[in-house]
Amino acid sequence: MMRFFGMTRLLNTLPASVRRVVGLAGVGLLAGCGLQQDIDVVLPAYPPQLVVEAYLENGQVPRITVTESVAYLAEPTPQVPTDVTATLTLPSGQRTLLKFAPGVDTRTGKAYTHVGTRTLAAQPGQTFGLELLDTQGRRVTGSALVPAQVLLDTVEWVFNDKPDDQRRAYVLGRFRDPATPLDYYRFQIHRRRVNRDPEVDYTVEDRLSNGTEYSLGTGYDYKANDTLFVTLYHLDRPYFLFLQSVQDARNANGNPFGQPSGIKSTVEGGLGVFTFLSYQRRRVMLK
Repeated sequence: MMRFFGMTRLLNTLPASVRRVVGLAGVGLLAGCGLQQDIDVVLPAYPPQLVVEAYLENGQVPRITVTESVAYLAEPTPQVPTDVTATLTLPSGQRTLLKFAPGVDTRTGKAYTHVGTRTLAAQPGQTFGLELLDTQGRRVTGSALVPAQVLLDTVEWVFNDKPDDQRRAYVLGRFRDPATPLDYYRFQIHRRRVNRDPEVDYTVEDRLSNGTEYSLGTGYDYKANDTLFVTLYHLDRPYFLFLQSVQDARNANGNPFGQPSGIKSTVEGGLGVFTFLSYQRRRVMLK
């Protein structure tokens, strides 16, 4: 009681405007007491699904990765099922079995679980098929259209005029979009080698500028004598939407104000992507 009386006397010595602010703050603090409530959020249980990453390329032996989904809060340890039969259907209709032989592709640095025996030779407009079956009865299917290759007309770079220790260049890749509508692209730049994450990676579509010249580039990010690999992919629409959904999910994850975002898989019966990569890559050294 004495403490309260002493506080009252202290407040009475303050100007009226200050007393009003302090009083309102005190009311807010008292109103907030005891209002904390812990809420347990029960996440729905989903059965594990087969997850596939399959990127076919001309002149390369097909290699795909099959894993299994886990709960959202589970340890991020890859679950590799060993009982999955993977069958690739060629444009001719021939079905070829992909052998379960886990390894790492030294060219790309990516792990795989199933591998073919022959290199692929495909023409634009052809379609490949994929089927996964396991002993639990789970079945994943997908098809992949071979896009036509779109060539980079030029890759150029321009240095700023700053002192040598601050001298940097931007890089531009130019290409002509075909007259046909609904074309999708992915532009990447790797420094020194391609079996690491790209420093530049984004997608564009020709919805607003069909049939025109495109210039895709960077900021002043590169030094003299940097070796760069500049890659232009021509994508089909399902793969383009998949890439966009992955980026949206990354942006939403960890954002308390963002809406959850799902992955738009290109396969049915499971999760993941099955696509044919059509691209041109140039190696340049900045001088």
